[in-house]
Amino acid sequence: MASSGFYAGRFAQSRAAFRRHRQNKRTLERTASRRTRRGLDWLNFFLADVQTGFGAFVAFYLAGLHWSQESVGVVLTIGRVVSALGLIPGGALADATPWKRALTASGLVMIAGAALILALWPTWMLVAGAEVLHGLTAGILGPAIAAMSLGIVGRRALSSRTGRNHRFQGAGNALTAVLLGLLGYVAQPAIFLATAALTIPALVALCFIRSDEIDFARARNAAKGAEAPSLGNILELRKNSQLLWFACCVALFQFADASLLPLASEQIGSGRSAQSSLMMSGLVVTPQVAVAILAPWIGYLSELWGRKPLLLIGFAVQIVRAGLFAFISSPILLIAVQFLDGVTGAILTVLTVVIVADLTAGTGRFNLARGAIGFLATLAASFSTAVSGFISQEIGRSAGFLGMGAVAAVGTLLVWLMLAESKPERYEE
Repeated sequence: MASSGFYAGRFAQSRAAFRRHRQNKRTLERTASRRTRRGLDWLNFFLADVQTGFGAFVAFYLAGLHWSQESVGVVLTIGRVVSALGLIPGGALADATPWKRALTASGLVMIAGAALILALWPTWMLVAGAEVLHGLTAGILGPAIAAMSLGIVGRRALSSRTGRNHRFQGAGNALTAVLLGLLGYVAQPAIFLATAALTIPALVALCFIRSDEIDFARARNAAKGAEAPSLGNILELRKNSQLLWFACCVALFQFADASLLPLASEQIGSGRSAQSSLMMSGLVVTPQVAVAILAPWIGYLSELWGRKPLLLIGFAVQIVRAGLFAFISSPILLIAVQFLDGVTGAILTVLTVVIVADLTAGTGRFNLARGAIGFLATLAASFSTAVSGFISQEIGRSAGFLGMGAVAAVGTLLVWLMLAESKPERYEE
């Protein structure tokens, strides 16, 4: 009886704490006006819709037009290279310009143009130009959204706001992946016509964000009245040792992560079953659902527990995911394992924004630093697919998965030994 009373008391305390933390979380989310908050929510939702129209759908569409595998690979590589090269200057531009909404609108218009080219004029030169347009938006939209979020809510509420951003992005990704897949069965060009059309509600949502609520200095993580930094200031980032160690950890994570889904996809595709395309959709949609559920809580828990414990959990889950992929062949179980991708994705995407904000406080180089880390992560992801493909071909697919798990283990060790807790005891804005 005494033990049951003890556990009942603990349960009541836990429920009270949960309610208290939930209320605090809602308070942080209400930093800005309702109109601006809702505008930012739906901008993230429709932006995810728009971005989902590219990627794997481009390869699928061009293959249906009887393009050679080599031609498809070349135009996709052009897009990836431009995307990577645009991250650093795009971050610097987001820090320097006071017109964050105009920067976001320009990125949306570029995506609409790229989508219309793919749908209506799919010649080699024009498709290559469309991939350049789409690649450039990687250095525009992501930094602009992060800058607006920081400028609106400040560092104290950035973790909660970033989690909410990713909740709407995850929901948009999951819903649109299914919708565009269905449109592809009707007429493949409809995928890109729908993508272009979805930029319209995104622009409408952008109009609901009040420009007077975006503080210019706060949006670039600078002190009040500080001058906007130049692109040359990237050299100053190398003096920040914690930022450099964090960049190494993110690069290792992306190296371990980038090739896991392609390897699992090959495993499903090799079965050549009638349900292969459905299973592939499950692999893509499942982690997005997990991100939509978990991202807001990751942001809040980073304030409650700190950044480092959650970062360690994210890396450790990646090790488990790689190990499970190595020994599981059932497509249904592979889809279940992909839920772990959503866990790691929610942790790393939210914490990358939050930790970079912690480590660049007062410098005015928030998005420049994010761009530099994004560039390193993109390079790591590119090498990952090549290395894991070689290991899988020469030794076996299980070895490829285990190799990526070993890289995640090295990253976990690096986080444990080299990274300090970045959450400040007191926010100064």
